[in-house]
Amino acid sequence: MLTDSIPFLLADCWRQIRYAFDAKARSVGVTRPQYRVLLALAGYGGATQSELADLLDVERITLGRMIDRMADAGLVERRDDPSDRRVWRLHMLPAGKAVVAQLAAIAEEVDAEALAPLAPDAREALKQQLVTMRDGLRARRAERGRAAA
Repeated sequence: MLTDSIPFLLADCWRQIRYAFDAKARSVGVTRPQYRVLLALAGYGGATQSELADLLDVERITLGRMIDRMADAGLVERRDDPSDRRVWRLHMLPAGKAVVAQLAAIAEEVDAEALAPLAPDAREALKQQLVTMRDGLRARRAERGRAAA
């Protein structure tokens, strides 16, 4: 049955997790996509908008609009690139770091709720299998990209 297929089950689990996260995160005032941007900046502060769009797999114009709203909210800022006047570097501000800390706590809570039905060894096995699956899909995508070039 289609609803028992692994892609369907993964999507359904993700939808349930997403709903739980969104319900708990409403009070923080940041959307899930904005949280992804903040998390990326936490690890790659100083990235260009193009680099960040590629990392997050979103359109540059979509990211640009998100950055505009986040800059207006005092969460991030664009700074000149010292070596290229045409480039802006993105940096998280202290308010953004505070939001990341709040949402990270919510994410941990939702993660614990989602994984509660699984035994600890099953959680680790699932994680390893998903990492293997993700890496395999990325490798195939890269191969297709090289073949098309």
